[in-house]
Amino acid sequence: MRKILIANPKGGSGKSTLSTHLATYFAWQEDTVMLGDLDKQHSSHHWLDLRPSTLPFIHRWDIGDDKVARPPKGCQVAILDTPACFSGKKLKHVINKVDHVIVPVLPSAFDLWACADFFAELAELKSVRHDEVKIGVVGMRVNPRTQSAQQLPDFLSRYDLPLLTCLRDTQLYNQTIQRGMTLFDLPHSKTERDREEWQPLIDWLHIR
Repeated sequence: MRKILIANPKGGSGKSTLSTHLATYFAWQEDTVMLGDLDKQHSSHHWLDLRPSTLPFIHRWDIGDDKVARPPKGCQVAILDTPACFSGKKLKHVINKVDHVIVPVLPSAFDLWACADFFAELAELKSVRHDEVKIGVVGMRVNPRTQSAQQLPDFLSRYDLPLLTCLRDTQLYNQTIQRGMTLFDLPHSKTERDREEWQPLIDWLHIR
């Protein structure tokens, strides 16, 4: 089973966008996908409620009150969307149950500063130090021509974390999400550029 955690201590960083898109991608590969949501707002599960029945099915992963991340039996891909300020004991407990952690980051000074302590916390976790869990970063809503985008790789180099890819800011994300869809539900001809941006992340997830 492939177990993926999407985490960032700052709200509005793109966690639900990553979670729903990855769930959709794997569902199109005919995998049995479970999408869990630890956020009290349940954005990802609300998205599931809107998803058309004609599209590949994504199972709802209902997390118990104890918030223990137990991937259900029979699942091939388990994706867990987390809330802001997800750290400390909760992070330590959940990270031991996954094999990939993806951190979405916006290329702004405030967002980078908010991630600094989080990256330091991740580096101290035993499963990360022993390379049992892979951590990768995805730049969200990135305009490569801006100075802030150019600062992102420099910032991440301090923590020896890979910048897997950068996703551009396009209205296609908002237009599809509010319909229970993602870019992966649209024709290739309409999303070719964006699929190319997603491919490095998908390749990384297939490594192990």
